[in-house]
Amino acid sequence: MANDIAELEMRPAEAMSNEKPDLARMRENDDESRPKDVLSHDRVEQEIDELQIDELLAPRPRWPLLLVGLLVTIFAAIVLFIIFRPRPDVRTSDAYVMVHYATIAPRISGQIATVPVDDNNVVKTGQVLATLDPHDNETALESAEAAVMRDKSQLDEVSTTVLRQPSIIKEQQAAVASARAKLAFAQDNARRFGNLATTGAGSMQEHQQADTTLAQDQAALDGVEASLDAANRQLDVLRARRSATEAALKADDAQLAQARLNLSYTQITAPIDGMVGERSVQVGNYVSPGTTLMTVVPLDQVYIEANYREVDLRHVRGGQSVTIHVDAYDIDLNGMVVNVPAASGAAFAPIAPNNATGNFTKIVQRLPVKIVVTPGQPLAKLLRVGLSVETTIHTGLEDIVGEQRRSSDRVTGH
Repeated sequence: MANDIAELEMRPAEAMSNEKPDLARMRENDDESRPKDVLSHDRVEQEIDELQIDELLAPRPRWPLLLVGLLVTIFAAIVLFIIFRPRPDVRTSDAYVMVHYATIAPRISGQIATVPVDDNNVVKTGQVLATLDPHDNETALESAEAAVMRDKSQLDEVSTTVLRQPSIIKEQQAAVASARAKLAFAQDNARRFGNLATTGAGSMQEHQQADTTLAQDQAALDGVEASLDAANRQLDVLRARRSATEAALKADDAQLAQARLNLSYTQITAPIDGMVGERSVQVGNYVSPGTTLMTVVPLDQVYIEANYREVDLRHVRGGQSVTIHVDAYDIDLNGMVVNVPAASGAAFAPIAPNNATGNFTKIVQRLPVKIVVTPGQPLAKLLRVGLSVETTIHTGLEDIVGEQRRSSDRVTGH
């Protein structure tokens, strides 16, 4: 600092006056009334101020601005590349754990007798979940068994009668033959006594008696022939009656089978292995067929439904590997794409969108891609239906469009 002050003091007064003439003239006037050391100090301060003003008024270099602009351009290019570059992995957080669960409902009406299970109990196939009061069904079963026994007795009786009827028919046929023989003899007698009466060798009484016998034998023949015809027709009647009895027996057998089924339906069992949920039944409730009592969720059959945007499915096909991140437990599981779905979620909506009227705004659709969890993963037992997950499909940028051009089969579905 002392060197700078000495250097400034050694500068010629002419240079100072040339750079700032106004200030120099004012200082010359003030110098006459000030001491020499004070004057030197003021000049030093003035020189320092002038140097700072010169630095501020000097033109700034442009290379920092150019450098900043270049860095911003490079950053924007990198961001755009990251956004629009093809990604071998497609990810979505719009994914949930799903399952096809079984709704437990009675097949007959009745009063609930017992409910041996509760929510979150693990059950096996065939395990009893609830029972209905069986007394009404046991009574119906006994009635159906009695009806079947009655029909069987009737069928036996009719069958025996049918078996006996051919003998009766043969008996009538023999009677017809006997009556025809007697009629032939009576005809001969009537003819013979008629000839004798004509020649006067026989009496009129014998002739009349022969004619009466002939008429009687003719009537007897007509009677046995009618009996034979009735016997033949009775056989048809008996066969029809046997068919009706057999049909009644089949109907009662069906009623008996239904009664047994109804009795078995009083035991409501689990159709699959799983965990009980949504139990809504209590002992004493009267339930109708189809009333939901509870659900059984097969946790070993859960799958992932990932709703991907349609533009993300360009390289997706069945069989590709998937990474499943479970938010609840912060774990990753392995899975596999089943296939690209047949339609978007909007296609199966109860109220389908109608884009044929009014203004149209294009909205990217989402398709529910089904992903199965790879078996043999112990952590998969933690999955519960409805959990949110994040899925990442590793597509490897497969050329699905090019492959479809070269193939006549459907590449993304079979």
